[in-house]
Amino acid sequence: MKKSFSIVLIALLGLANMSLAQERPQQDPLTRDWANFKRYAQANETAPKGANAVLMGNSITDMWVRADPAFFTDNNYIGRGIGGQVTAQMLSRFRADVLDLQPKSVAILAGTNDIARNEGFVAIENIFGNIVSMCELAKYHGIQVVICAVFPVYDYRWRPRLEPAPQIVKLNGLLKEFAEKNNMIYVDYYTPMVNEKGGLPEKYAKDGVHPTAEGYAIMKSLLKPAIDEAVRRYNQLHQ
Repeated sequence: MKKSFSIVLIALLGLANMSLAQERPQQDPLTRDWANFKRYAQANETAPKGANAVLMGNSITDMWVRADPAFFTDNNYIGRGIGGQVTAQMLSRFRADVLDLQPKSVAILAGTNDIARNEGFVAIENIFGNIVSMCELAKYHGIQVVICAVFPVYDYRWRPRLEPAPQIVKLNGLLKEFAEKNNMIYVDYYTPMVNEKGGLPEKYAKDGVHPTAEGYAIMKSLLKPAIDEAVRRYNQLHQ
């Protein structure tokens, strides 16, 4: 099982790196599905309402679903990650891919692609604001929120020399403070993974960004208890 999991991860990681390294194809701005609503449109029509959690994210979440689908099905989680996305794109599709599914909780892992400038420069305060907006939408609709720390990154291979490490520290600080002030659950992926350079060691991410099987194992050990607590809170409020 572990061997097959690792093989799938390596294959997915290669595809992710290829897609990120390539230039984005030119698309007609009048017809481009910028937030990629199409990706999960059909799945959302048949998805059961009331899942324990929707995991909203980018390629890290997207690859996790494909590499370890049992983690999602066994725990009644729904994956809604899209590779390369920035927080503004996630915010745009948040209603379709989270709110309309009426989950008990949502786990949001977002921000690294904004720092990598996948859609151009965005100030840390605005990245934070987009994540806050997702959190506030979820809370308004009675969905418990799990805010996930952005992974440490020393350098993005597809966008080198941006020096992202201190920016990630700043963003995570804002996210943690917001979670504490608003009684939301914060999952610290950063601290147990960061190395002396402010990035990810190779055992956790071969390319410095996307987790290996060991990296996902740490994520799983941290996220599941957090979602369990979020579901407990939800159930307590709906007794």
